Amino acid sequence: MAERERILLCLAHMSGQEMKYIQEAFDSNWVAPLGPNVNAFEKDLERLCGEGKHVVALSSGTAAIHLALVYLGIKAGDEVICQSMTFSASANPIVYQGATPVFVDSETSAWNMDPNLLEDAIKDRIAKTGKKPRAIIAVCLYGMPSMMDEIMEIAHRYEIPVVEDSAEAFGSRYRNRDCSTFGAFGIMSFNGNKVITTSGGGALVCPDEETKRKIMFYATQAREPMPYYLHKEIGYNYRMSNICAGIGRGQMTILNEHLAHHKHLCDKYVELFADIDGITVHTNPDERFDSNYWLNTVLIDPEKTGTDYETVRLHLEEMNIESRPLWKPMHTQPVFSGAPAYVNGVSESLFAKGLCLPSGPWVSDADAELVAKGIIECCKK
Repeated sequence: MAERERILLCLAHMSGQEMKYIQEAFDSNWVAPLGPNVNAFEKDLERLCGEGKHVVALSSGTAAIHLALVYLGIKAGDEVICQSMTFSASANPIVYQGATPVFVDSETSAWNMDPNLLEDAIKDRIAKTGKKPRAIIAVCLYGMPSMMDEIMEIAHRYEIPVVEDSAEAFGSRYRNRDCSTFGAFGIMSFNGNKVITTSGGGALVCPDEETKRKIMFYATQAREPMPYYLHKEIGYNYRMSNICAGIGRGQMTILNEHLAHHKHLCDKYVELFADIDGITVHTNPDERFDSNYWLNTVLIDPEKTGTDYETVRLHLEEMNIESRPLWKPMHTQPVFSGAPAYVNGVSESLFAKGLCLPSGPWVSDADAELVAKGIIECCKK
């Protein structure tokens, strides 16, 4: 009997339109990190964002965070507050600039930066260093928006710019406003496992056209407008290629279908685990939040279920189903062991109980039912 096809965590899904734009790039010989697809893809993203935002297509979401910090003038000796419950790409660019990350733990509803702890951290850094942190990196974990009302109020009061890391939240909304449009800058990612993909790539959401031009300047090696190569500032090779942007244009044609399916799977998982004590699907905390549910996640209570996330993960692996623990908090990572951290135990508790489940357009209802069956088999064995 043939082995059943593996159920993957989040597999890229093509619209069928991508090759049209890729072929146009080849036919016109626009294969460089500029061209009609790049320009058109940026316009697509600007329409999605609204709010008068301008977008620069880049090689990755990490590059977008880095350029935001470059623009904000972050340098050695500065401190930047960063959500602890996140992927390391949120924090690494802080170190690229020679600055120090200051990690802030999560709240229990959206699992993102705790606003109360954020303000405690700002006050304590001022008391300890005599100066306030230079920026705040707030993350939309697994597509769930952060508590942007509270975070932005604190940021405005202390006059600290916010970089909104919405790499996992493409299409997510908060108070019916697109994530990545609240802060000074917003971050998008189009990695191969995201809601839409450009194979590899990202974008930086900017407040205005002038800022966009400066970001493009940094992203193209900071070359001055001269007939010869003149450089007065350090630049980077961070622009998206015209071919990758062509993939993005094709992907945008099925964005709404992708979002609808991710949300449908969340509802399906909620239904499947409704009668299982100790299995909790993470859902929107209240009406302000509209997550894309990039990765649907569950918490597994060992006391109530008699199992733990690692036992479940290994059992699913035996069933040829991919799953993944939640992000290990940054303040517990050896590479950041010397960084200041303001913790409340929430992110460590989430990491000890959480599991990411297969999501995305290739995961059918039957697949979700098989995933749930495997998890339930581990309970109270």
